[in-house]
Amino acid sequence: MSRAENQMRQQNEGRGRYPVSTYVDGNTIRKLQTEPRQQKRQNSRTSSATRKNRERALQMNFSYVLFLTVAAVVTVMVCINYLKLQSESTALQKEVTSLSTQLSELKLENDSKYNRIISSVDLEEVKDVAMNELGMVYASESQIKTYDSAESDYVKQYREIPAE
Repeated sequence: MSRAENQMRQQNEGRGRYPVSTYVDGNTIRKLQTEPRQQKRQNSRTSSATRKNRERALQMNFSYVLFLTVAAVVTVMVCINYLKLQSESTALQKEVTSLSTQLSELKLENDSKYNRIISSVDLEEVKDVAMNELGMVYASESQIKTYDSAESDYVKQYREIPAE
């Protein structure tokens, strides 16, 4: 046995029931494999035409700058118009909400006034005034004419009904 294993065994005996073991790999450092260095760069092989094309591509001429300026201005105008429309839309939504709230309040007020008017009218008093003061009487059987109509629920009288 090696010296390290003996030391581990002695340490483990004093610790109790469960031995602790460690793995010793040796004392040398591993060398990493490195990639081979590349040879000289190939810059010297690029032709003068290629260099001129690259330089020309990096330069901005007047028409390109003008195009970018126009595109930027159009983009800013579109954004401003969008924000303006968004603001108008929000204002209109608030106005619609306000008007619908006002409509609900008016409907409630109208319903309450209608109910108050209906409850204030006494139909028995109207009948009494009509019969006693104005001389109205119920229609007799000979005055009532009935007919069947399948077309609608109401009748429009355009002229007098002829007597039989």
